[in-house]
Amino acid sequence: MYPDNVKYHKEHAWVKVSGNKATVGISFYAQESLGDIVYIDIPEIDLTVEAGTELTQIESTKATSPVISPVSGTIVEFNEELSDSPEIINEDPYRKGWIAVIEMEDDSELDNLMDAADYEKYLEEEVKLK
Repeated sequence: MYPDNVKYHKEHAWVKVSGNKATVGISFYAQESLGDIVYIDIPEIDLTVEAGTELTQIESTKATSPVISPVSGTIVEFNEELSDSPEIINEDPYRKGWIAVIEMEDDSELDNLMDAADYEKYLEEEVKLK
């Protein structure tokens, strides 16, 4: 359910790194909590984002929620398929449902993220607190 080849942010975003590029999406838990996703505000190319700040907004039948960037850098690509079919995030959050690619400024920020086992532990603790 939570792939080992990505890192997770406490705000339920994931990041998969290739060189200095980080593909970002939301976790299975996040998409499940949101319910049916009906719209995503596509982030601007060349926009600079900071780790821990809003990357974009996702609207579902339940709520509008920010997607928090797990890393700092410049957005170099976005998933154009999401414009017409945002439900792809619900169907396949880790492959087809990616949101943006960020050219990272500082890959040491990855040290602040969780692996799959730590993220699952975090979810158990967080869900218990709710």
